[in-house]
Amino acid sequence: MEKVIDIKHLSKSFGTHEVLRDVDFSVNKGEVVCIIGSSGSGKSTLLRCINLLEKPSGGEIIYNRENILDEKHDIYDYRTKLGMVFQQFNLFNNHNVLSNCTVGQMKVLKRSKEEAEKVAMKYLKVVGMENYINAKPKQLSGGQKQRVAIARALSMEPDVMLFDEPTSALDPEMVGEVLKVMKELAETGLTMLIVTHEMEFAKDVSDRVIFMDKGVIEEEGTPEEIFNNPKRERTKEFLKRTLK
Repeated sequence: MEKVIDIKHLSKSFGTHEVLRDVDFSVNKGEVVCIIGSSGSGKSTLLRCINLLEKPSGGEIIYNRENILDEKHDIYDYRTKLGMVFQQFNLFNNHNVLSNCTVGQMKVLKRSKEEAEKVAMKYLKVVGMENYINAKPKQLSGGQKQRVAIARALSMEPDVMLFDEPTSALDPEMVGEVLKVMKELAETGLTMLIVTHEMEFAKDVSDRVIFMDKGVIEEEGTPEEIFNNPKRERTKEFLKRTLK
C-alpha cells in the first residue's frame, strides 16, 4: 500500500502541557481513517499539526518520502495538498457560495476564473449545493454551510481530506446530510482522515479506526476490532459510554 502521510514520534506541547506524545501512524492512499476519543485527548491538535496550523514540538511528518518539518521543505506547497474542513465552516461571509469555492483556486493554484468555476461547480454538484451558487453564507443552514465548506476543500483537489469534527457545530437534524456526503466521498476512494464523535459513522465508513486518549494512540485497528473486540480497558470504557 502506498503511504500518503506517515507520522513518526509526533509530539506537541503548549508550555508545560504535553498534548501529543510519541504519536505514530500512517494514512494510505484511498484509505478512510477515523480518529475517536474523549474531548481533550489530542485529536484536533493532531489534525492541526498534520496540516501545520500548529507547529509540532517534535517528530516527523513524512509526505512523498520527505519530512515536511525540515526547514528546506515548502510548507505552502504541502498545504495545498491537504483539504481541511473545520467544525465552524470558516466560509467567507462577503462571498457567495461559488466565489467561496473559487477564490482559493485562483489565488493559490493560479487557475483562471473560468477554470476555477468549472471545478467548483463539479464539487458543488457532488455535495448537492449547485443550486445555491449565488447565496451568501448567512442565507444557508448549518448543514448547507458545511457542505459548501467540503466543496471548497475538494475544489483544491487535494491528496488528502482532513475533517475536524465536521458535524459538531450542527443541529442534530442537519448532521445526517453532512455525514451522507462524507460517506459518498469515502466510497469514491478519496483519502480521508476524520476526527469524529459520530461512532456509527466511524464504524460504517472507516478502513481503520484510531482511539486516542491523553495525547497518545491507545488502540488502533479495523472498525470490527475496535468496536466489537477492543483489547484495551480504556477503549472498552470509552465505547461503553459512547455507543448506544
